[in-house]
Amino acid sequence: MILITGGAGYIGSHVNKLLNKEGYETLVLDNLSKGHEESVKWGEFVNCDLGDVDALKEVFDTHDIEGVMHFAAFSSVAESVEDPEKYFKNNFENTLNLIHVMKEHRVFKIIFSSTAAVYGIPEELPITESSFLKPINPYGESKIMVENFLSDEAEFTPLKYVSLRYFNAAGADFDCEIGENHNPESHLIPLVLDAALGIRESISIFGDDYDTKDGTCVRDYIHVNDLADAHIKAYQYLEKDGSHSDVFNLGNGTGYSVKEVIDVCKKVTGVDFEVKTEGRREGDPDFLIANADKAEEILNWTPKYDLTKIVESAWAWHKKLKGKDE
Repeated sequence: MILITGGAGYIGSHVNKLLNKEGYETLVLDNLSKGHEESVKWGEFVNCDLGDVDALKEVFDTHDIEGVMHFAAFSSVAESVEDPEKYFKNNFENTLNLIHVMKEHRVFKIIFSSTAAVYGIPEELPITESSFLKPINPYGESKIMVENFLSDEAEFTPLKYVSLRYFNAAGADFDCEIGENHNPESHLIPLVLDAALGIRESISIFGDDYDTKDGTCVRDYIHVNDLADAHIKAYQYLEKDGSHSDVFNLGNGTGYSVKEVIDVCKKVTGVDFEVKTEGRREGDPDFLIANADKAEEILNWTPKYDLTKIVESAWAWHKKLKGKDE
């Protein structure tokens, strides 16, 4: 049985579905502060907070857990700047609780949900796993703290881990059973789709004077199902004899500007909507593009879906979520 912490959230729920489809037995643990219980359509669900060590121990006592996929974290950059303590407590301290209980129960395999935010403003492109790590916000810092802790644990204990640093997760389950549903929403594609549905009057571009081909920021978008596939391949890698702990970037290796994303959304939805240009946001680098060659070479992982497929799946889900499906 695989324990999925934060498995009622966006990425965790998609990983849970694919794990079950591949024949794995899953146990989803979530405190529902950000996740949605209705997204747990596969496996067993337990409402539990990683800050409650006694409850966590009971989960491990009563289930035959072989490995862990750890998604339970806060992920809003803006919120992390406003309340760093909240992020270090939940993202770092609660991970310490999880690892402590895992070791007590002799569970030594963990896949960690990390982020491209650990790189901060990149000094080279595309970004490789050996690129300089310099997060510029408490969210990224909290993830680096966990990665450093896991590295020490792997060196001095039987623990083995894979840390997956993914870029801009996007898209939705192609069956429309689950999808992106943040409150409040801060990701570009669902915000643009709100404009296409008329829920928002317009969409804002923050800065059109970046050193890019059209002046807007360029980001690497990766379909959530591609991320889910990488998590399973990473877990299978840890199951192999002779495998060792490692870190992998997950991205398409292709950058799309904000304007390009908006144009694809207009094409997919068939809706024209107002686009406004506002001033830059502090800390937004011109480019964030992944080099994921290492994951392809070692995990045999290659992303399948381009931006159009990402938006098509997100649009189908978004219409269902907002009650606008035909």
